[in-house]
Amino acid sequence: MSFFIYYFIPFVIVLGVLIFFHELGHFLVAKYFRVKVLKFSLGFGYKIVGRKIGETEYLISTVPLGGYVKLLGESPDEEEDIPPEEMHRAFNTQPVLKRIAIVVAGPLFNLILAFFLFSGLFYFSGEQLLAPEVGQVRENSPAYRAGIKKGDIILKANGKTVRSWDDIKRIVRNYTKGSISIIIKRENEILNFEVVPEPATVKNIFGEEIKTNLIGIIASGRTVSIEMGLIDSIVHAFLKTVNLIWLTCVTIVKLFQGVISIKTLGGPIMIGQMTGELAKQSYAYILPLLAVISINLGILNLIPVPVLDGGLIVFLLIELITGKPLSIKKREIAQKIGMILLGVLIVIVTFNDLSRIEFFRKIFQSLF
Repeated sequence: MSFFIYYFIPFVIVLGVLIFFHELGHFLVAKYFRVKVLKFSLGFGYKIVGRKIGETEYLISTVPLGGYVKLLGESPDEEEDIPPEEMHRAFNTQPVLKRIAIVVAGPLFNLILAFFLFSGLFYFSGEQLLAPEVGQVRENSPAYRAGIKKGDIILKANGKTVRSWDDIKRIVRNYTKGSISIIIKRENEILNFEVVPEPATVKNIFGEEIKTNLIGIIASGRTVSIEMGLIDSIVHAFLKTVNLIWLTCVTIVKLFQGVISIKTLGGPIMIGQMTGELAKQSYAYILPLLAVISINLGILNLIPVPVLDGGLIVFLLIELITGKPLSIKKREIAQKIGMILLGVLIVIVTFNDLSRIEFFRKIFQSLF
């Protein structure tokens, strides 16, 4: 019963919301351009339940790992079956830019979903940040020599107010010469220290060695909640979304470069594990994860691989530049290659997901 409550239900909710918003993007923009939408399905495969409302059939299908919006005239080989009076409502008869807009709308709606989720989270719960409280001071470090101690709370650095641990990290990292004036609170005292950062080589989140400045302090790990008004929530949500979009793009590049191991990739099983663990603490904790996954889904769908939205966008851009669409044969070849690549990716992420489960990890270790 606990598996159903904490793992199955949260997984279905997360996947359902992601798929729904992605397909809703395609659906709404197609409707806006008066393209006829034949089907709107959550899931692939056979129909479980469905109902036709107006000209569109709305479905829930058997395989809940995706969804689709079927448009009139979506495939070139369907043109002969389109009634002449509806030809102007077919997808393939629309100007290229309109077709690109319909395709882009799916991934774009995933990014918009993340933005609204972050806006709501910041407005109602504030932003959770690492407190600028010193947890440890490395012996013989610049901070140690200056007199900073464990438990000190950093208030200002070089005249700038410090609200979070990231603020002090950013100031120290970007400082290039001389000492940094740091004002701290120690119990009931306000003290001022002059600290000279020292150059160091550290590893970033991708495991790459980078040069930076350090003063030899470690965060206590305590968090603080920063309350925000509506405008601040919207601004911070926009910046957070843009930052995660950039991070996702960089991560994809690092994967192709071999900087990040392909073993780090995860799929539906990992998502189910993560949502389950968060649901055990509180269902509310699923919302930021949903926002992050939504951004990942949006960006991944824009990768120029046939069968993904990005692949179709490439076909349409070629048509826009050359003035004519790719031949059906070339598209079929590209789509077969895309299916193979997607199949390989599914095998890899499934293997990775299972390898994180103790039972399967032991089996894989015995086999390999």
